[in-house]
Amino acid sequence: MKNTKVGIVMGSDSDLEVMAEAAKILEEFDISYEITVASAHRSPEIVHQYVENTKKCGIKIIIAGAGGAAHLAGVIASLTTLPVIGIPIKTKSLYGLDSLLSTVGMPPGVPVATVGINAGKNAGLLALQMLAINDKNLENKMDSYKKKMSEEIKIKGEKLSKNGYKKYLENK
Repeated sequence: MKNTKVGIVMGSDSDLEVMAEAAKILEEFDISYEITVASAHRSPEIVHQYVENTKKCGIKIIIAGAGGAAHLAGVIASLTTLPVIGIPIKTKSLYGLDSLLSTVGMPPGVPVATVGINAGKNAGLLALQMLAINDKNLENKMDSYKKKMSEEIKIKGEKLSKNGYKKYLENK
């Protein structure tokens, strides 16, 4: 896709549910993206080819999610100067702690911004904030988004105070 701003890459299609949350938030803000599967371990040549093509496509930020050894974000970061946001994917054996430590534990010189385990939405929001640095319209949309979140919390707090926790939970 020409003029794509964000690349979303996952190590396996089993990660799609988490990675779709990043895509959804980008769509909400009308930011173009592309999404694909490429494994650092099972298809390293595809990862290399993908990274080589990112700048030609206009990609400014890459979001990479993987579970287990979770080397995808780090491998991508080693191959590009673009910002890389890593999403550690929850695993059955260690509940994503393995993925988190692999994603966040990059050596000096190969940074990966890392969000929480399965935090696809936060990865998308972080990408939006990065893009907003040079886009006043997007910055204004982000400001409105944060104000809306704040207002929703205020309303919930008032409802809880007024009704008490039992009634609040019944009507949630």
